[in-house]
Amino acid sequence: MTVPMVVRVPDGLLASVPAEVRGTGRDDVRLMVSRGTRVSHHAFRDLAGQLRAGDVLVVNTSQTMPAAVDGTVEGRPVVVHFSTRGPDGRWAVELRTPTASGSTERRTGDRAGAVVALPGGERLVLDEALSPDRLWWARVSAADVPGLLHRHGRPIRYGYTERDQPLAAYQTVFALPAPGGLGSAEMPSAARPFTVELIAELVRRGVQFAPVTLHTGVASAEAHEPPYPERFEVPGATARLVNAAKAGGGRVVAVGTTGVRALESAAGADGVVRAAAGWTDLVVTPERGVRVVDGLLTGLHEPEASHLLMLEAIAGREALAAAYDQALSRLYLWHEFGDVHLILPDENPHRVHCYSNAW
Repeated sequence: MTVPMVVRVPDGLLASVPAEVRGTGRDDVRLMVSRGTRVSHHAFRDLAGQLRAGDVLVVNTSQTMPAAVDGTVEGRPVVVHFSTRGPDGRWAVELRTPTASGSTERRTGDRAGAVVALPGGERLVLDEALSPDRLWWARVSAADVPGLLHRHGRPIRYGYTERDQPLAAYQTVFALPAPGGLGSAEMPSAARPFTVELIAELVRRGVQFAPVTLHTGVASAEAHEPPYPERFEVPGATARLVNAAKAGGGRVVAVGTTGVRALESAAGADGVVRAAAGWTDLVVTPERGVRVVDGLLTGLHEPEASHLLMLEAIAGREALAAAYDQALSRLYLWHEFGDVHLILPDENPHRVHCYSNAW
C-alpha cells in the first residue's frame, strides 16, 4: 500500500474554535480549489461559482452523538469515547485520560475485564481489543446507550480545541435522526460550513444533492489507523441520481471522505451505484482508486492520516502536494472547525498553473 504523504502542520494552524466564534458565521471559512496541480483560493460562500449545473453533491446525513462520557476505573477518572454499536450489541469504545484543559489524552495499559463505572449507576466492561492499546469492544449495562449519551455525554473533542462547544456546533445542516438514536461519534465535518442560504443558491444553479448515511467512528488524533467497519446506507434514489448524473456528463462530488466511503461501497466494478446498506470496511487507496466519485469537498487532514490516501486516490499525489503546500503557505486552518478543500477534475491539464489572490 502507498505510504501516506507527510505534512508538518504548525500548532498555530489548528482551528481551536468554530468559525462562527472566529468570524461571522459557519460559512466564514476559506475554500481552496484544486484542479490537478492548479490551485485557487476563495471564500466558502463562493462555492456555487466553482460548480456547474448537473453536478451532484453527495452529503452525509448522519447526526453527531454526544459520545464522550465521564467514568472511573478503580476510582480513577477516565473519559469514554463511544464509537460504534456492533451487530452483537457491543460498543466499540476508546478510554482516554482527562487533562487539566478539559480535553483528553491517549491512555494505554487497559486489559480485558476492566470495569468502567458510568453515570446513572451504569457500567461498561472491556471485552475484546479492537485495535492495539486503543479501541475495545465493550459490553454496556444500559439498554439504551444513545439515551445514556444524550443524558450524560458531550461531543468528543481533542487537545487542539480551546474549550467544549454545544452539541449543535457539531451538527451539520444535513443531519437527520437515525433509527435507534445512532449517529456519528465524530462530526462529518466537511459539510459544517454549509448554510440553508448556500444550499438554496446551489439548487438555483442546477446543482443537485444526494443523501447517504455513514456513521463515523472515533479517529484518535494520535493514531493514524485505517478506518474500521462503519454502518452505511446508500438509498435507491441516491443511486439513481448519481448514475443519471454520470450518464449526463455531470460530476459527482462527495462532501467529506465519509461520502466517498459510502458511495464507493455501493458501486460495482462497472461503476454503477446500487442501493446498499450494512457495514463497510472499504479503505480507498491509490491502488484501489475510485469508481464513481469525480471530486471531493473535504477538510484539511492530519499528517500521515489514512484519509490522505483517499485524497491521493482522487487527486493524485502531485496535485495533493501542491495543494497542501499552498494551504500551509497561506495559513489555512486544519481540523473540523477549519477551512475546506475542493478537489475537482483537471479538465485543462496543459494550462499554466495559476493561483488566485482572493484570500
